[in-house]
Amino acid sequence: MDLFKILSDIEKVDPEVYERFDTRRRAFKYISGMGKAVTAATLPGLLSTMFNKAYGQTSTLAPEIVATLNLALQLEYLERYYYQRGLDTPGLIPSADVPAITIIRDDEVGHIAAIRAVLGTQAFGPDPGATAFDYTAGGKVNPFANAANFYAVSQAFVDTGVRAYKGGAVNLMGNKDILTAALNIHSVEARHSSHIRLLRRGGVSATADVNNLVAKPKSWISGTDGGGSNPPLTTPVYGAGVNPPPAGTPTGVTFPAEDNTTQGAVNVQTGTTFPTIPGVTLTTAQQLAAATEAFDEPLDATTVKTIARNFRSTVGATLGLFN
Repeated sequence: MDLFKILSDIEKVDPEVYERFDTRRRAFKYISGMGKAVTAATLPGLLSTMFNKAYGQTSTLAPEIVATLNLALQLEYLERYYYQRGLDTPGLIPSADVPAITIIRDDEVGHIAAIRAVLGTQAFGPDPGATAFDYTAGGKVNPFANAANFYAVSQAFVDTGVRAYKGGAVNLMGNKDILTAALNIHSVEARHSSHIRLLRRGGVSATADVNNLVAKPKSWISGTDGGGSNPPLTTPVYGAGVNPPPAGTPTGVTFPAEDNTTQGAVNVQTGTTFPTIPGVTLTTAQQLAAATEAFDEPLDATTVKTIARNFRSTVGATLGLFN
């Protein structure tokens, strides 16, 4: 067990992790001396105690927090093994893109370590492994046939993850530390989404095709994105969630589709004075697109699970993945 590697992974999503222990300097000094004082058999228990102290976790985490984090954890496994298989498939990912995909894979590993540390014994598990997932969605897609297919399915995963973290945030508000860490992960997932979109449309020098967002998307979601990269399979990724929301969701929370233009009871399309550019007049369609692109929408757990279950194998179903 490489404790320093685990801490490094957690630091990516929670830069204040060392301060939660004590100070970075004293934490490293303490950890460096652990090998002399503990055995491999006692190390897991000691780590659990450390992280419980760091995040103020008790054995009585609210059920909605446990459920939200465990769904996030399963989504992270879905992505982690997807990128790993992509990297392990010879010739699939262009060499110029390998460093970025490696970083994204490593980010997912870090997210898993952080979430498991917070949940402790309440974490979904053990690690379901790569065989828990069917990335062909029962033969509907073939993401490992070429880079375009790989990035297309990847986009569906990252876009689902971004909406899932945002939708789950309301359930984490009772624990400031956990909410902060979750939002840190949310922002990283959003960066992944933007980068995958950039790769799909051909790099930084290429422009998005607004008439064909399925093949050459913008770096951000526009409307419902044409149903995503593989409609109808990916259409729910950009659609509305369960409205009214399932029992247990705080009052007032709704899950509109990504083409929503009403924010805080204000229609940001009709209520906005769009900037004027000499010689350019924005059409109604362009104003609508701009209004939808300015906001990201949350998605409820029920819909997220429905989307994710398309990509679990019989092994994953047996393990209770996304139940």
